[in-house]
Amino acid sequence: MPKLNRVGVNLYYEVHGDHGPVVLLTHGYSATAQMWSGQVDVIAKDHRLITWDMRGHGQSDSPDDPSLYSEMHTVADMAALLDEVGAPRAIIGGLSLGGYMSLAFNRVHPDRVNALLIIDTGPGYKNDEARAGWNKTSLRTAERYETEGLGLLSAGSAERRTAKHTSAKGLALAARGMLTQRDAGVITSLPDIKVPSIVIVGSEDTPFLAASDYMAAKIPGAKKAIIEGAGHAANIDKPEAFNAVLKDFLSGLAPAKTLA
Repeated sequence: MPKLNRVGVNLYYEVHGDHGPVVLLTHGYSATAQMWSGQVDVIAKDHRLITWDMRGHGQSDSPDDPSLYSEMHTVADMAALLDEVGAPRAIIGGLSLGGYMSLAFNRVHPDRVNALLIIDTGPGYKNDEARAGWNKTSLRTAERYETEGLGLLSAGSAERRTAKHTSAKGLALAARGMLTQRDAGVITSLPDIKVPSIVIVGSEDTPFLAASDYMAAKIPGAKKAIIEGAGHAANIDKPEAFNAVLKDFLSGLAPAKTLA
């Protein structure tokens, strides 16, 4: 599979399907593109699907410079991937950190987004104290990868347990620079979203239920779907139910909104 060199950082990506609207899916923190394997056949039948490993993850590079890990770099990586496959616009989506970055991408590049798939995700925090609490947990996660290594993945949710990484240091740097949040820009941008959107969450993903309700209420016209019996990795925990929801949403998009 190919790699894209973006300013010296090689990004691993996969392209599935050869026709139809483009879909870009981004994995969660400490997962990889492999987490979407159960969705490839469903999406690639009528779309061109791009999956990828964020910097610090999987088969992408893990640069040593901490300044190369950030929301800004991730959004730029996503835009570069679309450029690489010749897609001016795409359906943008992801799980957890990948969903947050999809919202961040829409904030910066609304002209390149045809629809949003927000899965088991939180939109960030308006409250500085709450954000500081999230960041404290993220930094603690970074410290654990630095001291415990990749063995830490075995205790995670499904998308992490199945992930293969080359560098615990890369995951630690990603936690420090990409998982931590700097401001309320993403959460305050929700009412400005102008494309069809769906918020999907597992019924057992307790930490993200309220956040999903909030996003569904704040994003104009957003649909919401609860995957019964699923945890944080709804697409892996209950693939048939998840794929049915995904297929229904994608098939309902107007062609004028989805052609890349």
